[in-house]
Amino acid sequence: MRRLFGSVRARAALGATLVVAVALLAAGTAVLLSLYSNLTEQAGTQAERSARAVAAVLAGGKRYDQLSLDDDDRPVQVVDEDGRLVAASEGLERISGTGTDAVRPWRPAPADGEPDGGAGADDAADDAPAAILQPGEIAEEATVTGGAATIDGEGADYRFAAVAVEVPGQGTYTVYAGGPLAAEQNAVRTAQTAMLIGFPLLLGVVAGVTWRVTGRALHPVAGIRREMAEITASEDLSRRVPEPDTHDEVARLARTTNETLAALEASVDRQRRFVADASHELRSPIASLRTQLEVAAAHPELLDLDGAVEDTVRLQRLAADLLLLARLDAGERPVGARVDLAELAREQAAGRPGVSLSVDPLDVAGSRGQLGRVLANLLDNAQRHARSAVSVTVRRDGGRAVLRVADDGDGVPAADRERIFERFVRLDAARSRDEGGAGLGLAIARDVAARHGGTLTVHDAPAGGALFELRLPLA
Repeated sequence: MRRLFGSVRARAALGATLVVAVALLAAGTAVLLSLYSNLTEQAGTQAERSARAVAAVLAGGKRYDQLSLDDDDRPVQVVDEDGRLVAASEGLERISGTGTDAVRPWRPAPADGEPDGGAGADDAADDAPAAILQPGEIAEEATVTGGAATIDGEGADYRFAAVAVEVPGQGTYTVYAGGPLAAEQNAVRTAQTAMLIGFPLLLGVVAGVTWRVTGRALHPVAGIRREMAEITASEDLSRRVPEPDTHDEVARLARTTNETLAALEASVDRQRRFVADASHELRSPIASLRTQLEVAAAHPELLDLDGAVEDTVRLQRLAADLLLLARLDAGERPVGARVDLAELAREQAAGRPGVSLSVDPLDVAGSRGQLGRVLANLLDNAQRHARSAVSVTVRRDGGRAVLRVADDGDGVPAADRERIFERFVRLDAARSRDEGGAGLGLAIARDVAARHGGTLTVHDAPAGGALFELRLPLA
């Protein structure tokens, strides 16, 4: 059961069915109440119509004992102003809900006797409609109540209407007439039966349609899941999940999944190239250092101490660069210390021949060590390519500090201005590794700039060389 309802398809079908069930229950209840109210009102209207018909006969001057009340199966009572039943339908055996529960009309008693048949007169006097009418006038207002009656042994529910009439020469009478509720009750029961049968069928249809539609909508998701499982098993990141030819959320999910796979593939490829290039770069100084040590072991007089120290320093720098790149790739964020770029530029330019400074004191937030590394890498790169001079400027531009390092060398071709920031890239293939470095300096500089919320770009310098521009938000 838990596995079944763990499915989106099952939950969607169940949810839709429950929503429709609640809506049908509310609508069915409203329909039944409205139907019952309307039909009950119709029964009351019929009762009032019958009562007014009898009242019209009385208003015409006909005596109550001359009324013919056996032509209709509806219960009728005529009560005088003293609350005594003076006329009733033939066969009336029991009645409730009217002004009196008497069923036998009252007749004048003998001169020395008591009235006969006046049961219920006191109760009727309290409930009879009060009206001041002219002779032959019928009251405009009628009182409608609910009740029951038994006629010729058959009991039923009724709506009773009470209408007052002023009979010329006889006084005020109240006519009670009933409208049967049997047809109304049958209609309500029929509607209830139809709903009890139809609602489950409709809910079944809703559940089935929702199950089918949801299944068709989620079919591409199943394909995506299968393909992702196969990609995970095969570790082949070049594969892609199928993209449905639609414009819905599933299609966007498939496209996003493929974009994620492409980014993951590129990241893995970049990591593999990084490891391969790092291994290659490390192999050269290690091999050179080993050769020198082996020669020194066999022939101490031939030891090239300066070369060994240079290879060791180069190896140390390369290891430091690789370690910094690894920390940056791991998402290391710089600390939020305040760093004066002008002071940092003076520190990094100290002792470097041909470097001129024009700096304004500006504070940025970040890691002093990492920003110092950026400036050192830019100065190393500029000095490596400059003919004679390197300039460093620090200026404010709006809400950012702008540090520029320019040289008077050959510059960077426009087609290579993004490629030089890739790792292990050296534009001059003929340059030796000792002279050109490992190709990590500019890559580290851009990564550090990005971690500090800034940018690093290259342009043409005024002197014709390369101009590297570092933009950082002010602290």
